[in-house]
Amino acid sequence: MSIDPKAAEIMAERFGKDSLISLATVEDGQPWVRTVNSYYEDGSFYVITYALSNKIRQLAANPAAAIAGDWFTGRGTGENIGHPGDPANASLMEKLRAAFAEWYGNGHTDENDPNTCILRIRLQSGVLFSHGTRYDLDFTK
Repeated sequence: MSIDPKAAEIMAERFGKDSLISLATVEDGQPWVRTVNSYYEDGSFYVITYALSNKIRQLAANPAAAIAGDWFTGRGTGENIGHPGDPANASLMEKLRAAFAEWYGNGHTDENDPNTCILRIRLQSGVLFSHGTRYDLDFTK
């Protein structure tokens, strides 16, 4: 990933914590959108969700995803990267638990449920606005 250093700083500051974004998926040619809690790091947004949810089902069939939030829009691909308890996700989960600490342990998320999962939205491109400046972001380089 090679994006403008100032844009990278803004993305980390704005979204490197619990951030609400709109996530759009497609099914049968129709868009679906919902608001999700997310955490951004290095060109990807992460969401704790449920493997049987519509979003995961839709992304399994068609990984195209679009997001919007706080003067940023982006498109990329969504993938279920597995259970929060998977050892491969241990370092990421430390960050996600810290970012989502305000609500993570309130019963909404059950790490004992095998269908609890992490959704990764790997960005391909985006547009970020900050203080009158537009940043066109290419996350594929």
